[in-house]
Amino acid sequence: MQFVEAIRVTENKKLCFRCGNNREELFFRSPCSRCNTEECLYCRNCILMGKITECSKLFFSPSTTSTRNQRSTYLAWKGELSLGQRAASDKVHQAVKDKEDLLLWAVAGSGKTEMMFKGMNEVLINGGRLCVASPRVDVCLELFPRLQQVFPDVGMVCLYGDSAGVYNGERFVVATTHQLVRFYEAFDVVFIDEVDAFPYAKDPFLEYAVQKAQLSTGCSIFITATPDRKWQKECDRGMRNFVKVPARYHRKQLPVPKKVWIGDWKKGLQKGNVSKITTRWIKQKLSEGCPVLLFFPEIKVMLQVAIILEKMGFGPLLTVHSADSERKEKVQQMRDGTIRLLCSTTILERGVTFTNVQVGVFGSEGRIFTESALVQISGRAGRKIEYPRGDVLFFHNGVSKNMALAISQIKMMNKLGKRQGLLDEE
Repeated sequence: MQFVEAIRVTENKKLCFRCGNNREELFFRSPCSRCNTEECLYCRNCILMGKITECSKLFFSPSTTSTRNQRSTYLAWKGELSLGQRAASDKVHQAVKDKEDLLLWAVAGSGKTEMMFKGMNEVLINGGRLCVASPRVDVCLELFPRLQQVFPDVGMVCLYGDSAGVYNGERFVVATTHQLVRFYEAFDVVFIDEVDAFPYAKDPFLEYAVQKAQLSTGCSIFITATPDRKWQKECDRGMRNFVKVPARYHRKQLPVPKKVWIGDWKKGLQKGNVSKITTRWIKQKLSEGCPVLLFFPEIKVMLQVAIILEKMGFGPLLTVHSADSERKEKVQQMRDGTIRLLCSTTILERGVTFTNVQVGVFGSEGRIFTESALVQISGRAGRKIEYPRGDVLFFHNGVSKNMALAISQIKMMNKLGKRQGLLDEE
């Protein structure tokens, strides 16, 4: 075992090595029983993980040098990649070999996980270690069994806040980005899925955690359908290594959202009413045998609408949000078809797939519905090859800039997919 100083102080600059905090206002002093001083420095930024002080040390197992394995492959997947997927897979594979960072910019439902397999296999056959990280627990829970299936002979563990999994030196780790705070120079390659998602996209400490967990000679593969504007501009200007996949594997166009004006829906809710345009659409889709996924800007609004819909005879229906302890079970009920109407906050904007689902966004002008969120939400529809189309309706009381940007981005991807010969003629 080796160790590093938990808090480094040089020329009046402070750094918490665990979380990367270097903000003066987040360091305090207090009496310390460990070093018996009255004013021992500690970091408040990561205090929820346990108090860490200036006199503490962080112990770690040094990484072993990767040596090429005798096996020619660890990958048990026998599927076939589409033309667009194959080009992206080759680019990921090359980035891993060259140890270069890469952005995999691929539309929702394009099969991003399959595009990573070849690169992951390259790490493993060279004796390396890899981590697949995501900001969302839901995404980790969906990825883990799939990865176990395609890499059946590789020790693997899934780590998140209250997971039962314990890290015992496994070469393949699936984890939420928060869990990477626990690692130091542990992985040859870190695959960061949904890199634009909260909280990773808004938290510089999580970016630090990823860098710390990665070997200095390693690289990161960033994966998303919706890179932020800064990254998009960097790609356009040739400042970022990237590969773009503008089409889904089934070669059908992405469903383009339609804007549907429903007036002052807030006043309507105060009177116990939901827009007839919205309820008629829900009724029509349910009568056609299609499940409906309805997104809301706030939990309060979602619960108000759910109560009204239940009174109108729309049922059974369920609601889900981030603090819902039964979220996983409810999502499974929707997958199993035991319920057909699911109301959700943005918590289900990514990482879930429902067969033939029809998507509505109630109050789509809300600030919570960013360009990224609306593109991801739209990506829930038309994912399956058996049902490549589906409704995406933005129910609004005024078109927002983000709504316009989301629709524009989806149309741009469809146009690019046609130009590259990745889409069938409609």
